[in-house]
Amino acid sequence: MKESPNSCNPPPSPYTGRMLSQRWRPAVFAVLAVIVIWAVAVAGYTLARHARVTADSVKAYAGSVDLTRLSGDARTKAIGKLADMMNALSIEERRKARLERLAAGWFEQMTDEEKAWFIEATMPTGFKQMLSAFEQLPEEKRRKTVDDALRRLRDEQNRLQAGEGDPNTGTNGPPVLSPELQGKIRTIGLKTFYSQSSAQTKAELAPVLEELQRVMESGRPFRGP
Repeated sequence: MKESPNSCNPPPSPYTGRMLSQRWRPAVFAVLAVIVIWAVAVAGYTLARHARVTADSVKAYAGSVDLTRLSGDARTKAIGKLADMMNALSIEERRKARLERLAAGWFEQMTDEEKAWFIEATMPTGFKQMLSAFEQLPEEKRRKTVDDALRRLRDEQNRLQAGEGDPNTGTNGPPVLSPELQGKIRTIGLKTFYSQSSAQTKAELAPVLEELQRVMESGRPFRGP
């Protein structure tokens, strides 16, 4: 009697199946872990991107709220939220918001007390120390530092205006700082002039002060010729 062709191949043992399953289990878990980590990273990035404050979101918020209709705590909270949004901006977005004067509409509707608070609240940390350090520089270095800050702001202003698709505004936009204020800064001294200025003038100086602080922090004014 002939044996069946498959009689010499016994059926796979359940034990062998369990061994294969145990061998692949770590690999399966590793793949699942990678998938979970990737999904969490993508979700976090998406949330962070939507939560990130930009100049456009500041503009949208400022345009969505009529400050003249607010009073009391609601008004204080609204101004405080705008200040928090300004402080949450990156350097580039903050410069854009300053140059485009996104808070100008609100600023004009604020009381003098509110203006003073808003300016102090939105100035970068350490800018007063920067003013003191700036005043210690020789006159020629102070002039060059101011010129450098203004040039950088003009370049950024032209870049922003060119990005809007209007080639005629690149060089015809409003000056970063009026010639009159530039003259007073050089004559009186920036620290003294700032301390004596009105809230409106301080608001006009804000982008220049912030750019000046970046130039000072770069160390260029302290280097030799």
